Amino acid sequence: MRYALASLLCLAPVAVHAEGNIMVESAWSRAALAGRTGVVYFSVMAMGGKDTLLGASTPVAERAELHKSMESGGMSQMRPVDSVPVAAGATVDFAPGGLHVMLLGLKHDLKEGDTFPLTLKFEHAGSVETVVKVGKAGGMGDMKMD
Repeated sequence: MRYALASLLCLAPVAVHAEGNIMVESAWSRAALAGRTGVVYFSVMAMGGKDTLLGASTPVAERAELHKSMESGGMSQMRPVDSVPVAAGATVDFAPGGLHVMLLGLKHDLKEGDTFPLTLKFEHAGSVETVVKVGKAGGMGDMKMD
């Protein structure tokens, strides 16, 4: 299993971070101004048993919260969520229009091309750190994920 994972990581064109049974890949954020709100998207996989994402933190913001966007009565709404279950062998996508991590009270500008650490806290895997790449303010655009 260890060699299969190492081979996969060598072939992957995106940033992949694995710890224990959890793998996080393609973490990205939109450019944003200091003092404002930012957002982070990524995919998380439970490669072994099931786990639950309990929260997030980063040094670039005062707070990081798990959120979910949804449509209700023709209006788009966003709500905080306490946790996100990740079934064994499953992938959960944090993507525009759905699950995401809100960065509240950015401590400095997030500029296109920058990177910053994000720590995800899981019930079983504990803390898993990944690197977030900052893309254009309006969206991912033509950002390349290395």
